[in-house]
Amino acid sequence: MAKILTGGVGKVEVARTVDELALGGVEVSVSNDMDAAVKLRAGQADYFLGTCHTGAGASLGVLVGLLGQRSCHTFGRSVPTVEEVRDLLVGGKKVFGFAVDQIDLVAPVLVHAIAAGTA
Repeated sequence: MAKILTGGVGKVEVARTVDELALGGVEVSVSNDMDAAVKLRAGQADYFLGTCHTGAGASLGVLVGLLGQRSCHTFGRSVPTVEEVRDLLVGGKKVFGFAVDQIDLVAPVLVHAIAAGTA
């Protein structure tokens, strides 16, 4: 079971989008940056999906500072492919940031890749 936390300005919308996908093996909870960092470090969560207006800064600022750049990836305004996300997951990325106005495009790609990795 992959435990996903959401944060940032669109955290509720991301959680709703993930829930609507109804993928097995995925659990989602609304969180905030600080709680997410603690839970990720303690192994109480597996992934964090953060949103801000540009997807390039505030979506992950706290998590980059506390977990390090190696665990984090920011898509900014780009929309990744499932293959790109798979490569990032294999490379150890657990924290992803993207623009709030692209939740409907980016969140499903991320969650499908995460679910495929836990199946």
